[in-house]
Amino acid sequence: MTGSALGFDLLSSINGSATLAAWAGPRGIGPYIRQHFLDTTFRGLYHANAFDLMLLIPYFIVLILLAGYGVHRYILVYLYYKHRRNRTTDPAAHFDELPRLTVQLPIFNEQYVVERLLDAACKLKYPQDKLDIQVLDDSTDETVEVARSLVERYVALGHPVTYHHRSNRVGFKAGALAEGLKTAKGEFVAIFDADFTPPEDFLLRTIHHFTDPKIGMVQTRWTHINRNYSFLTEVEAILLDGHFVLEHSGRARTGLFFNFNGTAGMWRRKAIDEAGGWQHDTLTEDTDLSYRAQLKGWKFIYLQDVECPAELPVEMTAFKTQQARWAKGLIQTGKKILPRVLRSDASLHTKIEAWYHLTANISYPLMIMLSVLLLPAMIIRFYQGWFQMLYIDLPLFMASTFSISSFYLVSQRELFPRSWPRSLVYLPVLMALGIGLTITNTKAVVEALIGKQSAFARTPKYRVESKQDKVGKTKYRKRLGWVPWLEMLIGAYFAMTVYYALENENYITVPFLMLFVVGYWYTGLMSLLQGRFARASLRTTNHTKPFPVGV
Repeated sequence: MTGSALGFDLLSSINGSATLAAWAGPRGIGPYIRQHFLDTTFRGLYHANAFDLMLLIPYFIVLILLAGYGVHRYILVYLYYKHRRNRTTDPAAHFDELPRLTVQLPIFNEQYVVERLLDAACKLKYPQDKLDIQVLDDSTDETVEVARSLVERYVALGHPVTYHHRSNRVGFKAGALAEGLKTAKGEFVAIFDADFTPPEDFLLRTIHHFTDPKIGMVQTRWTHINRNYSFLTEVEAILLDGHFVLEHSGRARTGLFFNFNGTAGMWRRKAIDEAGGWQHDTLTEDTDLSYRAQLKGWKFIYLQDVECPAELPVEMTAFKTQQARWAKGLIQTGKKILPRVLRSDASLHTKIEAWYHLTANISYPLMIMLSVLLLPAMIIRFYQGWFQMLYIDLPLFMASTFSISSFYLVSQRELFPRSWPRSLVYLPVLMALGIGLTITNTKAVVEALIGKQSAFARTPKYRVESKQDKVGKTKYRKRLGWVPWLEMLIGAYFAMTVYYALENENYITVPFLMLFVVGYWYTGLMSLLQGRFARASLRTTNHTKPFPVGV
């Protein structure tokens, strides 16, 4: 969802930066300028042959396509600032009498966090006679016992909580939400995933925006409970901040379609029903429903100032599983929804933005193609001369690489006006991590394109909120099969590319290429270590209870 364009920015930058390689030579700037820029001895001797063109044509096609997505991020930043006066803060009016409201808490094997979730839900400020809370449990482990006991406890304390357990997972999360609506009493429905802890005033800060009868959904901004836990969680937070600050705000302020994020938001029940209800033919049922509702004419609101904290994945495998599910789900939704959007009477701008939004993860297989072509293209381009590289490669480099800084750094500046420069430290890690996701997400995208269905892979949560909290060995930890080994192999390929760059005195490209080496090796090694040598990759401890909650 949020890191789909990181890696190709760097790939497109490598050849652009090669135009400046001569400035870093050990023999001084003067000799390098004369040798690489002014020496005409061998000018005109090289002529591209058919084999070269077979490599360079697809290379530039892929590079141009990826640069197009980089330009799109510039546009989102532009829209964010151009329409900043359209930022939604206070509701236009207030209900004289608060309407009936249902809170849905879908869970599946969440024994570590279900207590925290239910505790936060029962602290929400809203008239008790107008509120009902549904625990929608599809669990197949001890979570069933934990959740049922917690519900009984809160019911005894007078909270309007009901427990709903399904013996099957038909439709996964979408199926659970749809099943819950059959008995929901509320005219409006708020949804919180298991890793979220909504603040006490969440419902009161969002419900009044529905005084406008055209509003079908209100989405709030995610914040991060364990942002400072590790480098991984810091980078994850920056990636999500870019999505919630610039993507959501840019689209919402411009009046374009944007999506519900599956949690930390509120729906009008009528909007869900008119759009066709929750459907489970994609892994991003939230985006699917969002587009169907907006095509029906419902308006969405994004509240950047209303925050809802959540726990970030602390394991590499969990993070990659989450990103792969989002990547596959968005492509599935694009295949399903884009034809309807393009045939609709929506504005041309809305259709173009929907295209970029739902197809962004195509960049991952394109990155694989570019990775394969990179080394031979570097060799061929080396013999073409610096001037051609300057006027061909440099514009593509500018179009894509700098969009990283303009996107993620701008989001940090908006959220943290005083401390945003510290995010510069994490930028190289962010870029490397985005590169490391390429194999996992390419696999997910290809599966979506060929129509291969898969189960809804949940993101494990361990209630890790600070550096003092520890993760023990649990059955929730998963491995990624052959993918980490392939990541290690591709990292080795880029290490060879680094060697070639050094041998040819192309020093400026080395830092960029090293990010690819680090990205693939980091994600590959962490995936392998977390599955086999947990103590080498995470702080670990063994839980003494079958489930670490206060039951």
